[in-house]
Amino acid sequence: MSLRTRLSIATVAGLLAAAVSVTPAAAAHDDWDPAGGNGNGHHHGHDGHHDPRLYKGVVTADRLALRSAPNRGSQIIRFAHRGDVVKIFCKTGGETVQGNPLWYLLTDGTWAWGAARYIDNKGPAPRWC
Repeated sequence: MSLRTRLSIATVAGLLAAAVSVTPAAAAHDDWDPAGGNGNGHHHGHDGHHDPRLYKGVVTADRLALRSAPNRGSQIIRFAHRGDVVKIFCKTGGETVQGNPLWYLLTDGTWAWGAARYIDNKGPAPRWC
C-alpha cells in the first residue's frame, strides 16, 4: 500500500471520527431551505458549504465491487448494481480505472470505496476527502 493511500485512509478515518462526534442538537442548528434559497434545494450548514450527507450517485456498472480501500486489490466489502442510488461522503484519488483516478467513499450502511468510473453524480460533485 502506497504512502498516499495510507495517508488518504488516515485522513478519512479522521473525518469519520469527526462526523460521528456531531450531536443531533448540533445538526438541528443547520439551515434547511427546501427551496434552496438559491434555487437548488440543498442543505447548508452555517459556513455555507454543501452538506456531504446529500452527495449522491447512480451505479452504472452491472455489478460494482465496493472495496476497503481506493484500489482494485483491496478487500471487497459488498456489491452495488446498475441503477442503485448510493450516498457519497467524499472523493479521493486512487488506482486509475479506465482512465478515471477518482474513488468515492460510500456511506450506505457500510463504508466502502467505489470507483467513480462506474458512479455518475446526481447533483453536485462530492467534496474531496
